[in-house]
Amino acid sequence: MRRILSCIRFFNFRRCLAISKENLINEEIRDKEVRVIDTDGTMLGVMSIDEALNLAGEKKLDLVNISPNAKPPVCKILDYGKYRYELQKKEKEAKKKQKTMQVKEIRLSTFIEDHDIQVKAKTASKFLQDGDKVKVSLRFRGRERDYQARGMEVMNAFADSVSDVSVVEKKPLFEGRSLTMVLGPKTDK
Repeated sequence: MRRILSCIRFFNFRRCLAISKENLINEEIRDKEVRVIDTDGTMLGVMSIDEALNLAGEKKLDLVNISPNAKPPVCKILDYGKYRYELQKKEKEAKKKQKTMQVKEIRLSTFIEDHDIQVKAKTASKFLQDGDKVKVSLRFRGRERDYQARGMEVMNAFADSVSDVSVVEKKPLFEGRSLTMVLGPKTDK
């Protein structure tokens, strides 16, 4: 109700209704007839919007359009503030359970020594054990472009050294001057 009054105050009523992405409540509902559900979940039947608003007003609750695409639209009598709070709580719980996966990058060179590969592989295995993906890139500079076979050997050696904790998701491919490969964490199934 407050949102509508603020829109009327600024003479921008049509724009305000278009911005609202949430459920329509009380006077925002523009349908002539609605199917009404009571607070305890019992179906009250199809009635005019005025009757439904009066019924919600008697109970000092809001009329919320929960299914606007149905014929006729389904509205429920409930406390809208509490309803929004419950929805936000559910969304927050769903976000907590999601695992965000990041892509970490490790850079190699064409003529890297075996010990340096092992050090970088140890770092990559830490990233993979944390559940992140690893993008391994090898950039060819100047005359190093003549040694593309050596670059493939380095990439394969790196992939072999982390094979116990990783799966090659994207095989080594040339992208311009660099050779890239993507490793993902190994899932135990």
